[in-house]
Amino acid sequence: MSTKPPSSSSAQLIRWMGITDANSVGNVHGGTIMRLADEVAALAAIKHCHRRVVTAAMDRMNFLVPIYLGDLVTLSATVNAAWKTSMEVGVRVEAENPRTGQLRHTNTAYITMVALDERGRPAEIPPLEAETPVQRRRMREAELRRANRLAERTQILADRQGDAGAKAADGARRAWES
Repeated sequence: MSTKPPSSSSAQLIRWMGITDANSVGNVHGGTIMRLADEVAALAAIKHCHRRVVTAAMDRMNFLVPIYLGDLVTLSATVNAAWKTSMEVGVRVEAENPRTGQLRHTNTAYITMVALDERGRPAEIPPLEAETPVQRRRMREAELRRANRLAERTQILADRQGDAGAKAADGARRAWES
């Protein structure tokens, strides 16, 4: 399977935030932005692996500033790192006031997607080849987030089940890494 650059997986969604996207004071619901971030992450992941994908995790969604009713929202996504069957997709959200043109970086998210085969089982995906210093930095940071997720899962399972939990967690970690 040949490697692919992050540039081949980039995806973008642009949406106008209407009345059904906002609460009673005119701020867009966080869940609306999370759904759109998941959607654009899936588009980037599909472009990378040319398969169906599912969301395995949303590592983090930072809400930096509000998005308002009437804003134009641009969600940009690209694959940061790819493993055997999963990949991390970084999503950047920007809101634009269409009357003034003021652009605001409102959100950042890291979403783990898993590729599926025709039977709905995890499928192997192409490796990612970073081409620029920024892409290499994003790949390193994705590896760190992944290591932290796996370590956290191992610790939680170990705490729940004592030594038996540690063995189960180690097996889960190895399954996740494959």
